Amino acid sequence: MLDPGRTCWRITRADHFALIVDAADYFTTLKRAMIQARECILLIGWDFDTRVTLTSDEDGEWPNELGPFINALVDRKPGLDIHVLKWDLGLLQTLGRGTTPLFVLDWMTDERIHLQLDRVHPIGACHHQKIVVIDDAIAFCGGIDITVGRWDTRQHLDEDARRTSPWGFPQPPWHDATTVVDGEAARSLGDLARLRWKQATGENLTPPSRQSEDRWPGQLPLTFTNVDVGIARSQPNHGDEGEAREIEAFLLAAIGKAQRLIYIESQYFASDVVARAIVARLQEKQGPEIVVINPLTAEGWLEEKVMGSARSLVLEQIKEADHAGRFKIYYPSTAKTTPIYVHAKIMIVDDVILKVGSSNLNNRSMGLDTECDIVVEAAGDTVVANRIEQSIREVRHDLLAEHLGTTRADVATVENRKSGSQLAAIESLRRDSGRTLVPLTPEPISAAERALAANQALDPARPEPIGHHVGVLISSTVDAVRVVVTGKEPARH
Repeated sequence: MLDPGRTCWRITRADHFALIVDAADYFTTLKRAMIQARECILLIGWDFDTRVTLTSDEDGEWPNELGPFINALVDRKPGLDIHVLKWDLGLLQTLGRGTTPLFVLDWMTDERIHLQLDRVHPIGACHHQKIVVIDDAIAFCGGIDITVGRWDTRQHLDEDARRTSPWGFPQPPWHDATTVVDGEAARSLGDLARLRWKQATGENLTPPSRQSEDRWPGQLPLTFTNVDVGIARSQPNHGDEGEAREIEAFLLAAIGKAQRLIYIESQYFASDVVARAIVARLQEKQGPEIVVINPLTAEGWLEEKVMGSARSLVLEQIKEADHAGRFKIYYPSTAKTTPIYVHAKIMIVDDVILKVGSSNLNNRSMGLDTECDIVVEAAGDTVVANRIEQSIREVRHDLLAEHLGTTRADVATVENRKSGSQLAAIESLRRDSGRTLVPLTPEPISAAERALAANQALDPARPEPIGHHVGVLISSTVDAVRVVVTGKEPARH
């Protein structure tokens, strides 16, 4: 599957690799890793909030909030430089999202904390990668932003006093995931982070001196050791930046080659190319089972209008193609039936492929926004491939156990009893209420929503001239009015 230049940017080697599920463990691991930094930390993300609490149970030697913690790092480590790159929402919107003016002003004038807002992308696009690299010795890459509302434990309690915003308001349960790697893989992510910094700022950053000692957090359970890692990107053609659609190519290749099962966790389910690939597999007589874990609704009114409507259209196509009942989409719920928001971006195919990153299953993640995913494939000699496959299967069972309120062993046992069917295992283990997976039935969409989703006006797959976007929005509105007046479906554009 991994083919540099087509389905990935680079294949590299990780001495150690761990999947970290949910931000409580991520923030704790990240803080401990940053404390060990010596030369440089690169924070590349969609958003950062300086008031986010990283940990609440440490010994008090270091500040727990992100902003004071970063200040303390440079105060206590004279040789350390920290570079922070976040998507440019505009300064006022950036402050409005929570980053306090005091920290922004301090960091913009600090000699060793370098804050930049990434505005180098086409109209309507955003920087969406979530990468942290420490001395090129250890690196994190996945879907978790260090910002408000992300922190949660794997228990996803209905009420958790630690899950609050900086203003003291309770936050809903949130499911997310990232990865951590070391060795050559960490250096490669350092190369990619510095490349993005240069594209956003024009500045070349010097790589750190190579550190040979082990930086792996000792308390962090390993998912793999000595494993090849593929790094896949989405990147629009803009200015001096060439287009990269490796994530899209990988998704299509992986879906096309799946034999038994596909397991997906994604914030959205709205990609046209992915939907067509899934429909094609469902139309086969002996295609794979496909399970998608989504949030019940998108976060925010506009996102639900755009992504929720697009999901409804995709699910209509899938329902028509799914003659054998091999597709199911669910949302996770808490013990008291509160929907858990799914922000993780995970894909597992046949237990031989694990993909984790920042890209969603929507059109813009295929080529409009900047994205970065990590891929592990069970390849090599039989012993190595079997070891990797077993680890990926354990990851899938562990994720299902979290969602179903049971144990990994129980998921494995029931799945084996059901002849290896993950769909049958889920249906056997899930409950009518409480911590479980609930079948997701999309709400009917209005004519205006249908027209907007069909035209992809707010979820394009690649950059378009501003006139095109205006034209499509006008066309969408006209289509919606026509449907209301005549009752006829809108034409596809």
